[in-house]
Amino acid sequence: MTAAAIPALENQVRHAQELFITLTPAEWASPSGCDGWRVQDVAQHMAAVFQQIADPASIDTGDSGKAESAAEVPVQARKEWTVDQVVAAYDEWSEKGVAALAALQEPPMSDTVVPLSDLGTHPLHLLANAIVFDHYCHLRHDIGAAVDRAAALPREDDALTATREWMLAGLPQMCADELASVPQQAVNLVFEGPGGGAFVLAPGTDGWTVTAGEQPGVPTVVTSVHDFVSWGTKRSDWRDQVTGDIDDADVASILDVINII
Repeated sequence: MTAAAIPALENQVRHAQELFITLTPAEWASPSGCDGWRVQDVAQHMAAVFQQIADPASIDTGDSGKAESAAEVPVQARKEWTVDQVVAAYDEWSEKGVAALAALQEPPMSDTVVPLSDLGTHPLHLLANAIVFDHYCHLRHDIGAAVDRAAALPREDDALTATREWMLAGLPQMCADELASVPQQAVNLVFEGPGGGAFVLAPGTDGWTVTAGEQPGVPTVVTSVHDFVSWGTKRSDWRDQVTGDIDDADVASILDVINII
């Protein structure tokens, strides 16, 4: 169970709200780390994600079945919104969204496994982790690309643990086709610092899996969860943020295809 993701998410919402009230008009209009999105668009997306969770019938996200395409629909529809409208929407829907996610932490809903577009098939309780990941990434890496104080937000252990749980749960599913085409070589993924731990990414008869621990005799790569959020989503190159057996050509091929949504 990942009920700890709820207080972690509440904390990320506080970070967002406290940041938003300090942003200047120039900062709101600045290009973010998301290609084609201003800082304002990132904030609007964060509000829209909560709205989609709390009241999906109230928001149009298209019918592509792709998470990234769905995210673009409300952003484009609300390009002309004022900053005040974006902040008001975030305040309203973050409260409703967190409440909806908290309700998914108790059985039987928590253990109900559902398909989440191209994000994979997951138990509903893990959706809270996905939104912690979304907030952590958008605040520090995307808004942070334009606003230094966003990039400098705390790297809390609870947020990074929830983030890492989501990323590793999604990795084998989101990257299944790409992993099928690379050398079938197990790799130890060691995360240092907040949210850290050791895990084995390995091929199997039913596809790749991620399990806790380290497998003796296989290559090992070392990074932080904070950096994994960046390079694991293709916002940066893993070569700048990973150490260990990175000269192994098979390992490089595997790291090259990791792209978590």
